[in-house]
Amino acid sequence: ILLKSKGNSNRFRHSLSFVNWQFSGHLLTGLGEPQWVTEQVEESPHPHLLVALTACFVGQPFDPTFLIGCAPCNVIADILFRKHFDYNDEKFLRLMYLFNENFHLLSTPWLQLYNNFPSFLHYLPGSHRKVIKNVAEVKEYVSERVKEHHQSLDPNCPRDLTDCLLVEMEKEKHSAERLYTMDGITVTVADLFFAGTETTSTTLRYGLLILMKYPEIEEKLHEEIDRVIGPSRIPAIKDRQEMPYMDAVVHEIQRFITLVPSNLPHEATRDTIFRGYLIPKGTVVVPTLDSVLYDNQEFPDPEKFKPEHFLNENGKFKYSDYFKPFSTGSLCSPDL
Repeated sequence: ILLKSKGNSNRFRHSLSFVNWQFSGHLLTGLGEPQWVTEQVEESPHPHLLVALTACFVGQPFDPTFLIGCAPCNVIADILFRKHFDYNDEKFLRLMYLFNENFHLLSTPWLQLYNNFPSFLHYLPGSHRKVIKNVAEVKEYVSERVKEHHQSLDPNCPRDLTDCLLVEMEKEKHSAERLYTMDGITVTVADLFFAGTETTSTTLRYGLLILMKYPEIEEKLHEEIDRVIGPSRIPAIKDRQEMPYMDAVVHEIQRFITLVPSNLPHEATRDTIFRGYLIPKGTVVVPTLDSVLYDNQEFPDPEKFKPEHFLNENGKFKYSDYFKPFSTGSLCSPDL
């Protein structure tokens, strides 16, 4: 709602469909994942985070909020435009501030109301104006990166996700109706930059809090990490297949905390019958995600934190169709 106009919604939807295909078809199924994604996810955050921790906080209590946000932000930046920020970089600190402020504001009642009735509330004073201003600043930064990529683009050797989107734009440059545009790509990348950073850092933050409350779960998790990864190397994407308990804990964290209980508005792309009611094409729909995340038939004792919700009787990871921590539909978030 805040990032895109009504007229660009189809292009925005098409760009996100491409992104979901890139991640779902390659990363999650393991079918020839792009090397640039594998390298960036596995290598980018670990040394810098450890250096920051050892340099500033050895033997001292500290608030991990900022550093927990820095690491995923750099992973997302690497995937999007091959950029790594130093933790003292002024532009990086400014982006982190904008992300944190917007995430806080978006959870307030006024912004929930605005997202449902933007045409009525747009001209009124309120915190939505601050969010829109912050979004414009983030979009300006991303636009500069997209233009730089376009000038140095090699269609035969994409460096990152921005290059992949630009390659698709070049393929259709002679088409009468273009689905990929510079502005559309900028909006898509900016959306992924914000959403990927904040959802990941919030999950990690809550994860630390939950593991402090349940030390027996932390102990089992630690045992699996020691057994699969050990002390001598950094984690790799392929390790996920051998770590069902870790997978279950991460899924249970996102189910338990209901990160986005009242989701952003979606639009029905065709006439739909739901439980006997007609939802006409173009109707704005707001999914209530906690209705499935806390379903007591799919997740017995949903008010309790239980990684077993995502494990079968043999201790293997068990996916649930009710797991919708960010959204639902074909354009749900690719963050996880």
